[in-house]
Amino acid sequence: MHIMALPVNIEELLSKHKIESNRIEFKRGWNPEKIYRSICAFANDFDNLGGGYILVGVEEDQGVAKRPVRGLDVSDIDGILKDMVGFNNKIYPYYLPRTEIAEIDNQNILIIWVPSGVNRPYSVAENVLSPKSVSKHYIRSGSTTIEAKGEVLDELRDAVSRTPFDERGNPDIKIEDISPVLVLEYLTTVKSKLASDFHSMPLEAILEQMDLYVGSTENRMLKNIAAMMFCKTPEKFFPYTQVDIVIFPEGAEKNPNNMLEIPKITGPIPQMIQATLNYMRTFVIREHIIKPNDRAESMRVFNYPYQALEESIVNALYHRDYMEREPVEITIEPNLISILSFAGPDRSISMEAIQQARRLKSRRYRNRRLGDFLKELNFTEGRSTGIPTIQDSLEKNGSAPARIITDEDRTSFLMEIPCRNGEEGVPAIENLVNEQINEQINEQINEQINEQINEQINLSDQQKVILRMIAEKPSISFSKIASVLSVKPSLIRSQCKAMEKYVVLKRNGSKKTGTWQILFVKQ
Repeated sequence: MHIMALPVNIEELLSKHKIESNRIEFKRGWNPEKIYRSICAFANDFDNLGGGYILVGVEEDQGVAKRPVRGLDVSDIDGILKDMVGFNNKIYPYYLPRTEIAEIDNQNILIIWVPSGVNRPYSVAENVLSPKSVSKHYIRSGSTTIEAKGEVLDELRDAVSRTPFDERGNPDIKIEDISPVLVLEYLTTVKSKLASDFHSMPLEAILEQMDLYVGSTENRMLKNIAAMMFCKTPEKFFPYTQVDIVIFPEGAEKNPNNMLEIPKITGPIPQMIQATLNYMRTFVIREHIIKPNDRAESMRVFNYPYQALEESIVNALYHRDYMEREPVEITIEPNLISILSFAGPDRSISMEAIQQARRLKSRRYRNRRLGDFLKELNFTEGRSTGIPTIQDSLEKNGSAPARIITDEDRTSFLMEIPCRNGEEGVPAIENLVNEQINEQINEQINEQINEQINEQINLSDQQKVILRMIAEKPSISFSKIASVLSVKPSLIRSQCKAMEKYVVLKRNGSKKTGTWQILFVKQ
């Protein structure tokens, strides 16, 4: 059983001074049948209040705790905690309430803390003591626990389904998982006023202002979107958050054994999008100049128009289901590029609209907040313009229209972008192999640098930011760093000077065109 120190004052719970009274239940003794209905109700958090607390061993009189408290025998508490291990398995999906044993008025009481559940809605056996008991949903109505049925149950399910995945709180994401560098880079890019206050405020306060926390004051949780945008390894929380690129020089059907897998692309969503687009622009897209006989102007055409690939890749990472343990898969063949993501289109989009592949307008979004961030970064326009943009860019390029394929169960979304007639082919294998080797070497170097930066515990947050900026872009200047951090260049110089105990910053080449080299001093 999970025993922990709760982030609230127990006396405040007893007096109901800081926690709303309808979020607290007092129980004279251990009655698992009723208590587990209340646990289910608090976990469902129908009114989004932040869950609740159950204090066992406390009598009440008209909603007020009687003092001194009645208390529980220590031997009884041990038995209760053992019983709860089994009873927790009767909640579906599985839910683990937190518990604390507290000594109040020289008596022991058991506090059960039930934060709002991440995987709502929950149901529990009507009687956890009976092996044949039917499972039901429960909610709080004022200070009472009631069964959710009929329209109330529909409303509970609908309320949960209206919470997009990226807006849900995730108790596994900690502040240490969020990169201050990525947060500052985003705020600077979108010209937010928060960028100028970045170094005068704690990171938690910045994230609060960015609306990246959810939950009650005593149980704040970072939202999924925080890790999707600002964690360097979001796959820790959403497995297979990556882009896989596979090339079939002769076609997947003609010779499936002749293939090349590009190193997987990982990282926060914006970086994955940019890295994938950079790869496509560098190794896949080819331009062809055509000079028609009947006019003076030349025509510029492409095997694949960049805008079509950009919209398709952004859509795949924007609309994919991050609870699915599947990557975004890009397959490059001589005559087309296929972009596969999971899950498929929302059922509010008709199959006819999908087959026409002109405009897909959904009433529900899996990752609405992610879309807001991507709009700020100019990756997407929103307003269901992605598919029309893809088809228009293909038409202007003289290419055939793209196709959208899904199954009846809407488990996947496959976008097929055809190569312009006469421009068929795939990237040269030799170039791709060399690039793959270089990418692996650079990745290893960057990982070593970042690990060493993190180990320098005596560096300030600003100094760590400076080092990471230099590590990520060795050609960066003092003035550019100062501009990004909204400080004077002289401050950057003094910070670098102060770091000389731990780090040697060596400049190779001239001040204008040279690069930095970071050499770490062993402690």
